[in-house]
Amino acid sequence: MAGVSLRGITKRFGKVVAVDNLTLDIDDGEFVVLVGPSGCGKTTALRIVAGLEELTAGEVAIGDKIVNNVPPKDRDIAMVFQSYALYPHMNVRENMSFGLKVRMLKSFFWQLANRSKARDVRAEIERRVQETAELLGLEHLLERRPSELSGGQRQRVALGRAIVREPKVFLMDEPLSNLDAKLRVQTRAELIRLHRRLGITTIYVTHDQTEAMTMGDRIAVMKDGVLQQYDTPDAVYRHPANTFVASFIGMPPMNLLEVQTSNGFAKLGDNSIELPKQVQNGNVTVGIRPEALRPSEGDLRLSFQVDVVEPLGATKTVYLRIGDQQFVGTLDSDVATPEGEQIQLFVRKSDIHLFDSESGRSLRQGA
Repeated sequence: MAGVSLRGITKRFGKVVAVDNLTLDIDDGEFVVLVGPSGCGKTTALRIVAGLEELTAGEVAIGDKIVNNVPPKDRDIAMVFQSYALYPHMNVRENMSFGLKVRMLKSFFWQLANRSKARDVRAEIERRVQETAELLGLEHLLERRPSELSGGQRQRVALGRAIVREPKVFLMDEPLSNLDAKLRVQTRAELIRLHRRLGITTIYVTHDQTEAMTMGDRIAVMKDGVLQQYDTPDAVYRHPANTFVASFIGMPPMNLLEVQTSNGFAKLGDNSIELPKQVQNGNVTVGIRPEALRPSEGDLRLSFQVDVVEPLGATKTVYLRIGDQQFVGTLDSDVATPEGEQIQLFVRKSDIHLFDSESGRSLRQGA
């Protein structure tokens, strides 16, 4: 196993900058998720690590070795693609072992000259395939072809093909996006358990912030090729670096309200919020997560008009209006929220986020 370092990597396609000066240090055995909207550069960054895209600038290191000029086959990585990329004419056993055979048996002439070694290599390949099949619950499917498998089973075969390689690094490019919602949740849990058992450094790409929050030891949030924040899921959720991260991480996203400031305070409804010392006047964006609203017991009391209520069983999503600005709240289902009427809700000061309206940067002390 090995850590991965991206040092100021940049990738341009003509005038388009797909990845802009990205620097990340990924520890040995860590599970890191690159997350962001479509076109943010996360897949390009992954392909650069794999050697499938050439760098415009910067360095990629796997372990202690800079691999900028090392071909993909020699980087000791294994990649799992969104499309599974299984060979349709091969059964599960053959799909899982094919890459190993190519890598370990090398050539027909090598086999002729080293028959005893070739037998040992084949036995080792079969051992790895059998162990991996048992690990993934595929042992009863080894003779089936991809057309005879469900989407979840195909995904596990693609994972198995990567695992048998016993690489230094796993690279995963949205491997769950083709699965239905229930199977995606189930396979997500399987991947987490698998990583804990194998402990192999993993870089995982997704646009789904729920996957990022539940799977990553750390997550790297990207936008337009630029890294916005790199930290633990909890830290990114509780202390977003800017308004983009605040609105991207969390479901429903954080409410962002532009307010006027005066004499070191921001006005929100009938409440005054004390500002950090470096901000005295001007425009400030106040951020409040939907789940931070409470029916009682809070430092600030806010008056809303209820527009639409979406019941979700134990909870409900409530679309509100405060003045002329829209607001979303997540409340327990037993909280009274009659549509078209005014209600009062509370929020704690510790749940208030403040951002600079021009730059979008957090105004939290030390941010």
